Amino acid sequence: MKNKIISIDNLSEIVKDSMTIMVSGFMGCGSPHKIIDKLIELGVKDLTLVCNDTGLLDYGVGKMVVAKQFKKIQATHIGLNPEAIRQLNEKETEFELIPQGTMAERIRSAGAGLGGVITPTGIGTLVAEGKETIVIDGKQYLIEKPIKADIAIIGASKVDEKGNAYYSGSGRNFAPIMATAADVVIVEADEVVKVGEIDQEHVMTPHIFVDYIINGGEING
Repeated sequence: MKNKIISIDNLSEIVKDSMTIMVSGFMGCGSPHKIIDKLIELGVKDLTLVCNDTGLLDYGVGKMVVAKQFKKIQATHIGLNPEAIRQLNEKETEFELIPQGTMAERIRSAGAGLGGVITPTGIGTLVAEGKETIVIDGKQYLIEKPIKADIAIIGASKVDEKGNAYYSGSGRNFAPIMATAADVVIVEADEVVKVGEIDQEHVMTPHIFVDYIINGGEING
């Protein structure tokens, strides 16, 4: 069995400038906080962020927004991070604001190898500008293209040494679909356990999707 457990210091060899990264979490819940702190330390820049939101000023991926590490952000809302709002208004960062369900399905479609999804959400609004539409049974739909990433960094409550992951409660949010839609998947685990210690019925991301594991429980801070 390949050893997937790496040191957090190995991130410097994996995450590079100008990559597209997906980050799990909902206002920081379920986010890989120690990986986020390491990426700030490393100073990677010109990234494209795919995340449900931009967190808070001092919590979650919002800290990377404050550090100005993103050239583009694809998110469903940014309202609780005043720095993200400022960067949008000042046009310092490119933003694509996406309806939440649409974002989830665009990520899911990338993981499933689909050409996109169709949805009525956004018809007649700014969301529809520049996008193709299709009429089915007399109703108009937007064609939304898949969202894929170079790297997905996701937080998990418990991961076994093979990479099978369990998320506790609402910490699950976007992590399972993001794990299917990136070239490389890095999981930050609150706890790493032996294979077999996670009941197979509780595995939410199978090991086949996970490339690297960082044991967040062994990292101070």
